[in-house]
Amino acid sequence: MLENFTYCNPTKLYFGDDSLECLNEELPKYGQNVVLIYGGGSIKKNGIYDAVVEILKKNHKDVVEISGVMPNPTLAKLYEGVEIARNHNADLLLAVGGGSVCDYSKAVAVSIHCEEDPWEKYFIRFEEPDCEIVPVGCVLTMVGTGSEMNAGSVITNQDTKQKIGHVFASENVMPRFSILNPNYTMTLPKYQMVAGIYDIFNHICEQYFSGEDDNTSDYISEGLMRSLIHSSRIANQNPKDYEARSNIMWTATWALNTLVACGKSTDWMVHMLGQAVGGYTNATHGMTLAAVSLPYYRYIMPYGLAKFKRFAMNVWEVETEGKTDQQIAEEGLSKMECWMKELGLVMNLSELEVSEDMIEGIADVTLFMNGGYKVLDRDEVIEIYKKCL
Repeated sequence: MLENFTYCNPTKLYFGDDSLECLNEELPKYGQNVVLIYGGGSIKKNGIYDAVVEILKKNHKDVVEISGVMPNPTLAKLYEGVEIARNHNADLLLAVGGGSVCDYSKAVAVSIHCEEDPWEKYFIRFEEPDCEIVPVGCVLTMVGTGSEMNAGSVITNQDTKQKIGHVFASENVMPRFSILNPNYTMTLPKYQMVAGIYDIFNHICEQYFSGEDDNTSDYISEGLMRSLIHSSRIANQNPKDYEARSNIMWTATWALNTLVACGKSTDWMVHMLGQAVGGYTNATHGMTLAAVSLPYYRYIMPYGLAKFKRFAMNVWEVETEGKTDQQIAEEGLSKMECWMKELGLVMNLSELEVSEDMIEGIADVTLFMNGGYKVLDRDEVIEIYKKCL
């Protein structure tokens, strides 16, 4: 490992099938006024809402709600939530849902006491909060984003069709606590489950496909990927398998709590491509990543051939005898493609209703990253998008 780094993660995790009871340990640490934040209402159908509200009442909290947080939280929804939280003098934001609800809650947390427009400050200028940050706690119901243990937030501006993420430097943006009960994830449709699985996998890839040094983080990443592949196949056949779902949930957290990024440059260009598509189509995040990944990786593979060969050998167990490095690397991506199809992931942009005449516009809102093996220009981005159709 050749880079210097500082690592700190203050989020406290409660993991397991009775972990919601630990909310009783956390609530007394915060003030009276709680904002309960959730999505489209599925938590009311599966009983999670009632369980959380019962604990809030038991702890004598004064609660208001922000409901209807969408899978790609919008700027308009952010403004709405900030207004509700301000009027309630929020002491704690309690996010109950998947990554989008957690992401959204963090955006609200840094905006309540912000005197500037949060979109301009945080998502255009990428500045850090210089105001009070309201604490966030999470009760996770869907895995994929890793938002339960990081300082990231993604917001979509529907007017400009920009979907932009900001990973804040401040540790105070990270959830103070997160409750992870694998049983809660079993209420999701299979489509959402597999989209989350690929989101996890790609988070690891974004950090893995960079750098050329012998890096401990890469060994950890390979183990996480192998575990995820194994558990995903079990869950795909039996979504109610607790052991598989618990391993997927735990892998999701470690995939993006900044641990495997330590000492590394990181890529994140797949996320930029996928998020631009999401801003245009409102498609499920994990599926946009799946649709653009393989054309991108095949495009950059010659520039990072040694790592792609290692990926093939250590993650996909590709045999090497009698093969060139190029052949080994290509076989690794082919095995990855077979796994993706096995899960039932979206494999091209056409399935997300993207047409060729939309590509120029999508390219216009694509952010460019410089941490991977190839720094792309606009023409290359358009070429890759066309290969994704």
